[in-house]
Amino acid sequence: MISTNLLHYVNRFCDLKVLVIGDAMLDHYLRGPSDRLCREAPVPIVDVTTDIATGGGAANTAINVESLGARVNFLSVVGDDGAGRQLKQSLQEHNIATRSLILQRSRRTLSKHRIVANGQLLVRFDRGTGTPISQRTEAELICHLDKLFVWSDAVIISDYGYGVLTPRVISKLAELQARAPRLLVVDAKRPELYRDVGVSAVKPNYGEAIRLLEIQAEADSAARVQQIQSYGDEILSRTGAQIAAVTLDYEGALILERDRPPYRTYAQPHPDSRAAGAGDTFTSTLTLSLAAGAHTPAAAEIASGAAAIVVAKDGTTACSATELRGYLHADEKFVTDHQALKEQLLFHRHQEKRIVFTNGCFDILHRGHITYLNQAKAQGDILIVGLNSDDSVRRLKGDSRPINCLEDRAQVLSAMSCVDYVVPFSEDTPLRLIELVRPDIFVKGGDYTRDDLPEAPLVEGLGGAVRLLPYLDDFSTSGIIERIRESDGRRPSEWSPTADGHQNGHGRGSAVNGRGARPSAADGMQSAPTGGERSVVGRQRPFKP
Repeated sequence: MISTNLLHYVNRFCDLKVLVIGDAMLDHYLRGPSDRLCREAPVPIVDVTTDIATGGGAANTAINVESLGARVNFLSVVGDDGAGRQLKQSLQEHNIATRSLILQRSRRTLSKHRIVANGQLLVRFDRGTGTPISQRTEAELICHLDKLFVWSDAVIISDYGYGVLTPRVISKLAELQARAPRLLVVDAKRPELYRDVGVSAVKPNYGEAIRLLEIQAEADSAARVQQIQSYGDEILSRTGAQIAAVTLDYEGALILERDRPPYRTYAQPHPDSRAAGAGDTFTSTLTLSLAAGAHTPAAAEIASGAAAIVVAKDGTTACSATELRGYLHADEKFVTDHQALKEQLLFHRHQEKRIVFTNGCFDILHRGHITYLNQAKAQGDILIVGLNSDDSVRRLKGDSRPINCLEDRAQVLSAMSCVDYVVPFSEDTPLRLIELVRPDIFVKGGDYTRDDLPEAPLVEGLGGAVRLLPYLDDFSTSGIIERIRESDGRRPSEWSPTADGHQNGHGRGSAVNGRGARPSAADGMQSAPTGGERSVVGRQRPFKP
């Protein structure tokens, strides 16, 4: 699948060295609840409970590069003030060296301050110097640039137009790029300033693209896509880039490349308040993917995945390599690689999702299973189904089972939207799989008690909980098989499995559990949830297999 191929490039990020140069900012968030208005004016009073300051602008780009696993050098300018010291501290907390963070005492560090009440952004106010850096600072920055450029595999220019990227600095970049070309990606408010630098890729947003083209904005989303697509050659010509990735917010991104058809990525809708820094993440990931050898559409898909991760978070945040691997794995529901599963689970736990686990044979999926699995999913956020292997089913149910092979059973389960992952296991009980998954909630169906479940001590020891759910009355795989046999006019003993374990309706065999195992909701859902709590949802009587 495509995600497996994309992971190859993500795994190469750690071999890359990247220089980020641009306008460093401090992003400051004050958050808290608000339930009353101020007497002086009809404005809300916010009781601040969290005060967070982190790197923004080019600093956020550098933080993303480091979080994704590459080595990074960050070249920028700050003032001798509190915001500058906070920014330096934030960079150091993300393991980014600050030796190339140049101090200009006459400048005020750029900072953006946001006040958020009950999750709603109320106001943003900005501070800092936005005029060009001094000639002395410029000379010092060019000296650093001379040394760091040749060290790098890729260079990212993050130019917000606040004075760090002066004409002399841009001219120096062009000189260095002509002498020893690097993958050079520009994210700038005015990308046309870099037309003669030898740019590999530019990443304007929609507003920057229409300003570049000197055309009117379209209000309709579909019209925006067609508009940018029709001007693809012009965007590449005016920026001098080989590739242009025009980000379109809710509409994803349109990737333009010389002598190739446009390629579009798609995005999930998100609140505008969560879009802060997503462009920096996209640029960082696109750069690393291209430097790792990905072709342009693949690099764009990886970058879109990283951006999707950060817009699901609050504030200005970064995407980690672990999160990105988990995201790229997410479209593969049938997971046989336990390391891949661990990465997916880590991704979901970073998103503060509750992991639900259940297990069974699920041989012939029926309404009882569907109701049970939907109820299981409702206990948390991510539902993982442990699925017995064919040999495991035979040991539990007898030689005539399973009716459907493992791959077929997994495909049917994967088609259910309530199921997030299907993981096979070959043992009679899923103890080893539980140790790997470490579920928050372990679900079992039927009239079990905690004492009936051998997995209970393990799940509880791992901090999980057991919840027992009812079955629908008169629904079971065994019952369905018996009704089919009766309608066929033959006794159960006249049925036998084929060589691969599938029922063929001839010979000897039995569908009953040859080992006398207790029937269960998933028709072979041997012991299940474990945990300190027992809750029964609904009032249906248990159905019998």
